[in-house]
Amino acid sequence: MSRGSILALRGDDDRELHGILDEALAGNRLSEEDAYRLFSIGDRRIWDVARAADERREAAVGNQVTYVRNQNINVTNYCINSCGFCGFSRKPGEEGGYYHDREVIREKAALAKNRKVTEICTVSGLHPDFDADSYVRIFEAIREGAPDVHIHASNPMEVAYAAKKSGITTLEVLQMMKDAGLGSLCGTAAEILVDEVRRVICPGKVSTDEWVRIIMEAHRLGIRSTATIMYGHCETVQDRVRHLSVIRDIQDKTGGFTEFVPLSFIHMNTPLFRKGIARAGATGREDLLMTAVSRLFLDSIDHIQVSWVKTGVKMAQIGLLAGANDLGGTMFEESISKGAGAMNTDYLDPAEMDRIAADIGRQLRQRDTLYHLI
Repeated sequence: MSRGSILALRGDDDRELHGILDEALAGNRLSEEDAYRLFSIGDRRIWDVARAADERREAAVGNQVTYVRNQNINVTNYCINSCGFCGFSRKPGEEGGYYHDREVIREKAALAKNRKVTEICTVSGLHPDFDADSYVRIFEAIREGAPDVHIHASNPMEVAYAAKKSGITTLEVLQMMKDAGLGSLCGTAAEILVDEVRRVICPGKVSTDEWVRIIMEAHRLGIRSTATIMYGHCETVQDRVRHLSVIRDIQDKTGGFTEFVPLSFIHMNTPLFRKGIARAGATGREDLLMTAVSRLFLDSIDHIQVSWVKTGVKMAQIGLLAGANDLGGTMFEESISKGAGAMNTDYLDPAEMDRIAADIGRQLRQRDTLYHLI
C-alpha cells in the first residue's frame, strides 16, 4: 500500500472518530459501537477523546472538583466466597482474619464522627454467620456511634446473601436496611456485568440479572446507589461496553445512580493474576479512556469519579482532565485495595486534593454522599 493510501485511511479513521465526538458534544447519545470504537483507540487520538469528555464534564457539572469526607468500616474479612480478584478475604481460622463486634463498630463510628466525616461506608466479607438481622445490627451500631452521619453501605451481593440466609426476599432486606438507617447502597459487586466473565472472576456472586434487579429494587425504594465497573483483568472491550450499556439502561429507568466509579483492577496479590488468568491490570491509556468514554457514553449520570485508591493520585488528576469531576473520599481506613496489593490507600488529605484541583485551574468543593455541596 502506498503512503498516500495509508494517509487516506488514517484520514477516514480521524473523520469517523471526530464524527462520534461531535455527536456526543451535540448532546446525542452514543451507541455501543461508538463506545467500542473509542475504547479501541491506541494512539495520540486518546487526547481528542479526553478533550471531548472534559467539555462534556464542564457542560454537565461545571468546573468544581468535589470530594466527600468519609471513612470506611470493614466489619469482617471472613467470607464464604473466593473471588479471584480479591486479596482481602479470609476463611475462618486463617491468619489475618477478623470480625468487629458491635462495640468496636460503635467506637469506629464515633471516631469517624470526631473526624467530621459526613459518610461512613461499610462493605465486608460474607461472614458465614451473617443474615439480614446482622446487617441491621451493624447499621444500628453505626447509628449509635455517629447518629447524623450518612450510612453508605452493603451492595447487591450482600443483600442477596442476607435474603437467602434469612429466608426472605431481597426487597424485604432492603426495607429492613433502610429502616435501620441505610442512606445509600454501594454499587459494588458489579465487577463486569457480563455473566461469562463473572463465571471466571466471581462465580459465587449474583448474576448480572440479579444484580440489576436488586439495584432497581433499591432505587424504587428511594435508596440511591453508586455504579461501578472493575476493569483490567480478563474482560474484553466488548464486555466493558456491555457493562456501560447495562448501567445506562438502569439509569434511564430509575435515575437512582448518584455517580459512576471506574475501579482499575489491582492485580498483585490476587488469585486471578497468580494463576495467569488475569493480566497485570489496566494500562494508563485504558484508565484514561475508561474515564473519558464513561463520561461520553453515560449521558444520564452527571458525576464521574476517579478512584485515587486504584490509580494513584497522579493518574486521578489526569482523569479530572478527561471527564471526571469527583475525587471520591478521604477514606481514613481502606482494606480491600490494600489487600490486593495497592499502596498508600488509607487517607487523602483535602489539602492535597485542593492542590490537585488548583493545579488544573479548578475549585475543590466538599459534598455529601448525594452530591449536595457543603
